[in-house]
Amino acid sequence: MALSRGRRRPEAMNYWPGFVDALSTLLLVLTFLLSVFVFAQYFLSRDVGGKDAALARLNRQIEELTAILSLEKGGKAEAQQNLAALTATLEATRRERDALAAGAGAAAENLDAEKQLSARAQAQLDLLNQQIAALRRQLAAVQDALGAQEAKDKENQARIADLGSRLNVALAQKVQELARYRSDFFGRLREILGERADVKVVGDRFVLPSEVLFESGQASLTTEGKAAVDKIFVALSEVAKEIPPEIPWVLRVDGHTDKRPISSPQFKSNWDLSAARAIAVVQYLLTKGFLPQHILAGAYGEFQPIDEGDSEDALRRNRRIELKITER
Repeated sequence: MALSRGRRRPEAMNYWPGFVDALSTLLLVLTFLLSVFVFAQYFLSRDVGGKDAALARLNRQIEELTAILSLEKGGKAEAQQNLAALTATLEATRRERDALAAGAGAAAENLDAEKQLSARAQAQLDLLNQQIAALRRQLAAVQDALGAQEAKDKENQARIADLGSRLNVALAQKVQELARYRSDFFGRLREILGERADVKVVGDRFVLPSEVLFESGQASLTTEGKAAVDKIFVALSEVAKEIPPEIPWVLRVDGHTDKRPISSPQFKSNWDLSAARAIAVVQYLLTKGFLPQHILAGAYGEFQPIDEGDSEDALRRNRRIELKITER
């Protein structure tokens, strides 16, 4: 259409139609552009709405991720704690493993040592078994010997019993002989000392009062005492010549005191006084030639009284020297 108008331009110059056409074209362009804008606005609104929804979804996802991240952080801290505990446990386990390895080595060494000891013990056990077997053989031989010895012992016991009975008979004979010599001794003492009232025979003992031999509180023989001991020595020497040498005899000299206590520079007790008096008699007899193997001294102090009374006569009877011929 514009071209057709152009061809008629030479005929008449009418600008209005061209202006209208331009305006129409512009209007169409504006309408098109407006339509495009509307459509673009629609699509843009739709896209913006979708983006808001997407943004809301993203925000929710961000919140969920934030929560998950918080949980992950807590789990990470707990995991780190667990990791630290596991690391410590692992380290302790390693140390225990090392200790067990060292212990296993020591145990292996101990086992080797035990094996060696066991081998030595087995060798010793074998040796002991051999020795036990040898000892058993020896024991059997000893038992056989003992059986033979028991038979001999029975025979010897019979002989010993017979010898014992013979010995008892012999001892009884010796005792009887000694008793006879003791009686002879007492008889001859009686003859020598005369019928003195203060000199007595009590059982198998010859009793002399201390006053006959010593002064009061002293242990040195007086002149009268030495004379009495001389007579005893004469009687004893005569009897000793008749006693056979195979009879083991001794003359026992015992000292006794009364119960009154004594304390002096020379004697601290009645024991001392009684012992000193018995020894004085023994020593005097030795000076006369009495054989020392046939004499001994004893001391009783005040502990063997013959009179329990407290009178002067009772005390005097308890102060004495006793002579006894007895077995050694």
